[in-house]
Amino acid sequence: MDTLSYKTISANKATVNKEWVIVDATDQILGRLGSKVAKLLRGKYKPNFTPHVDCGDNVIVINADKVKMTGNKWTDRVYMTFSGYPGGQKRFSPLDLKSRPGGDEKLMRRVVKGMLPKNRLGARLLKNLYVYSGPEHNHEAQSPKLIDINTLK
Repeated sequence: MDTLSYKTISANKATVNKEWVIVDATDQILGRLGSKVAKLLRGKYKPNFTPHVDCGDNVIVINADKVKMTGNKWTDRVYMTFSGYPGGQKRFSPLDLKSRPGGDEKLMRRVVKGMLPKNRLGARLLKNLYVYSGPEHNHEAQSPKLIDINTLK
């Protein structure tokens, strides 16, 4: 029989090539930036994407304090946590979260976490995200490359 045989190449831990990238969050919309960062963490922009493997990049987000939200989302959006105890439900807005110490990083991490898979892989992928409020970061040794987030879809 004269047919072509194609094999689907599935990436694994040994064949994956992880890079370090820097994303500047200055004047970016928080949700749109979060979805692109989640795609970078997941590896969806790579041709050898495999859904069950951590094949994404390590992402450094700088200037997280300069993100924007449209409309009244800073005050009208509500985030909730529940401790598991009676009366342990807490509600807060993004503005409340941002005003806390380290709130810029917590807000960005919370947004990206909601866009990742809700399983062990998602928890592992979230560890590849590094968020900083200012322009300085301590990952120069990894020689990360700065990418323009607006060029990605």
